[in-house]
Formats: sequence, structure tokens, C-alpha cells
Amino acid sequence: MAELRIAVLVSVGAHPVNGAARWSRNDALALAMGQALRHASMTVDVIHAGDPAELALRDYLALGAAVVDVLDVPPARDVLAPLVERVRGYDIVLCGTRAESGEASGMLPYRLAQALHMPLLPAVLSATVQADGIVTQQFLPKGRRRDIAAPLPAVLAVHPQASFELRHVYARERAGQIVARTSVLEGAPLLPACVEPATCPPVRLAARESRSARVRLMAAITTESRGGAVITHGSPDEKAQAVLAYLRTHSLIDY
Repeated sequence: MAELRIAVLVSVGAHPVNGAARWSRNDALALAMGQALRHASMTVDVIHAGDPAELALRDYLALGAAVVDVLDVPPARDVLAPLVERVRGYDIVLCGTRAESGEASGMLPYRLAQALHMPLLPAVLSATVQADGIVTQQFLPKGRRRDIAAPLPAVLAVHPQASFELRHVYARERAGQIVARTSVLEGAPLLPACVEPATCPPVRLAARESRSARVRLMAAITTESRGGAVITHGSPDEKAQAVLAYLRTHSLIDY
């Protein structure tokens, strides 16, 4: 197998309680996947776009990155253009589904794949490199999974439920290094944030479940009909009475 180049994009996360800067768990899972894919004919580069002086980046050294390349991008600039220029030519680009801080971070994998003209494989749980491309297992709702194959190069967005063991080793943090690099392209200015009042969406009425746990589980994982009736005949008054009778039967109204 020819030598493959893997790029892992990492970001600075935020602690869920105090908001302190730290490593992002989603991007750490992407780093773990890149290490799992690595063998003798592969190289893995860890890349961050932002402030080279950010101390939280040293956490990725403790998680297994020997070097973290940092593109010096000011906070008020978009990181897309510098990242596109930096990862151009890589066979596999790994990143988390979304970052823990920043605006619209979940769009970065899609924008990156579009700019690089690469296929995007979202919600990846595991990946295997083959001679004709890469095969990934994708997360689906209700516990389902499916395998997706794509030719290389490709962009992979790792799902938060990917099962990789993360080990924080202090000796690796001391041995690794942060390398600051000047970005070839300057990112576009970010648009100012717009704050709008929150609106409460309408609440959908739902009948109280009286079925057993097994029946509800089977209904959740199958596509069978959950019952109900379609009234096609009768006057508007009769149809309205049928709706009221349903609401009273399931205690959704008390009149």
C-alpha cells in the first residue's frame, strides 16, 4: 500500500461547568481514530488553526500527538481558508462532528469537504483503510449502524459515541511540542453575531403511553403503524367530534 497521509484537525474545547479552555473530546476521538489507522506506511499530522499560545493544545500532546502544528489565525478570522490550504494533498482528513466552542462549528466538516472537493463521511464510529478506498461504520438513530465506503481522499467527521480509549499521559505532554506556523492564506473576517430573543415552539400533544416496554421498544425500531384512524367521510362537525373524543380518551383535554 502506498504511503497515506492523515490530517487530524483539533480545536480548543470548553469545560461544561466553568467554561475553561481544554481539549475537545470530539476532536480527541478523531485523534484516537487517526492513531488506530496509522501503520508503517502512514503519517499522521495534528493541525490546529488559532492561537499558538493556547495552553489547552498541550492536552493533545498528552493524548498521543507528537507535534501539534498551529496555524496562527486571529480570533476574528475564519479558519476555513487556512485549513483548506494546509490539508490539501492529504488522503484522509479527520475531525470531530462539532467543536465545543465557537459559532456554527458543526458546519466546518461540510465546508471543508466542499472546498477540497472530497466526499464527506459523517457520524463515523470506526474506519478501515482498504486498497480501493476507506470503509466506515456510521452512527444512525435508534441504535442502527451502516457501513459506507468511499474512495480516497475523503473527510471523516467522527461521532461522539465512537468507542476509543483516551489516555492522558503527562510524559507524552512533556515530550511533545507545539509548532507555530504562519498561514499562507488569511481567513475571511467573521460576521458579527446577531442576538435574537428565543421563541417557544408549539408543543405537540402526545397521547400517554400505556403499552409495555417491549411493545414500545419494538415500535421504536420498526416502521410498523402505531395505530390511529383516518376519517374521510362525514360532515365537519362529525370529524370534529371524533377528534374531541380521541383527546378526551387520552386525557389530553378535560372538557
